[in-house]
Amino acid sequence: MGLTTYLGIDVGSVTTKLALVDENGKYVDSYMLRTAGKPVMAVQKGLNQLKLQATQEYDVKGVGTTGSGRNLAGALVGADIVKNEITAHAVAASINIPGVQTILEIGGQDSKIIILRDGIVTDFAMNTVCAAGTGSFLDHQAQRLNVPIEEFGDTALQSTNARIAGRCGVFAESDLIHKQQLGYPVEDLLYGLCQALVRNYLANLALGKDLLPTISFQGGVATNKGMVKAFEETLGTSIVVPEHHQTMGAIGAALLAMENHQYTNKETTFRGWEVGDMHFASITCDCNGCSNQCEVITIVEGLDEHNHPHYENIKDIQGNIIARWGGTCGRWDIA
Repeated sequence: MGLTTYLGIDVGSVTTKLALVDENGKYVDSYMLRTAGKPVMAVQKGLNQLKLQATQEYDVKGVGTTGSGRNLAGALVGADIVKNEITAHAVAASINIPGVQTILEIGGQDSKIIILRDGIVTDFAMNTVCAAGTGSFLDHQAQRLNVPIEEFGDTALQSTNARIAGRCGVFAESDLIHKQQLGYPVEDLLYGLCQALVRNYLANLALGKDLLPTISFQGGVATNKGMVKAFEETLGTSIVVPEHHQTMGAIGAALLAMENHQYTNKETTFRGWEVGDMHFASITCDCNGCSNQCEVITIVEGLDEHNHPHYENIKDIQGNIIARWGGTCGRWDIA
């Protein structure tokens, strides 16, 4: 028997994260890769990589999934629990950061704020609409200024006189271009962007919310030291960046799987590490049962993702169907 572990998988639109914790909730290992529009392949690659980099055998007693692709990932691996990102990030922070009361989370395509009091989520907000509050906006602007995203934070910290107008991404970008043409130093432009993004984030998500310390900054953008400094200056308090800030959602999902197993003592439904080598196809069909015309997603094992028959009708889909969801009425749902 190997080390008793619990697996968490966080499938986002930009990156997929996997994490393992032991039976005491202590971090064991993690892996992150780009989703690249292929969540099935990302989950499989992630599983294979975790297994490859393991220094000992893992005995997985429970699996949890989260993120925008949580249902898909849950169906693929046979998850015991499927939870939203708010719950996963809150659990990971409350266990790893003593006294945390505010969580700032910024990923590649969306951002969220979570308010905790006594370890319980009392309020939250998500932004999935405005790109200016996300990592992809910073990526795009770094490319415009010909600065590798890995050097963005350190370069921004060298700024002595930063100011990019506006809290809207469109205005911030146009002001950046204007000041770039005027010959402003690149470090001032970069830190000005950080300040603009922080203003955007707080204006969109923090209105009416009391951001009390301890404040945790999670997600991929927390790697950017310029963003950390901009938040600290704006909020007037220090910010905690957890060691595994990029994989906190996956760690939270693993902790929830651990809690579920220890509470129910049920055998896990995890399909095993060999899921990484199986063939799956994700097939989308419109249901013509009523005027809603729902898009129903079917996961079929044994079919190749890129080379399978085209199905017009849900009833015609053949093979080992392991999950199906997406309809409003639940007529086709298979969990």
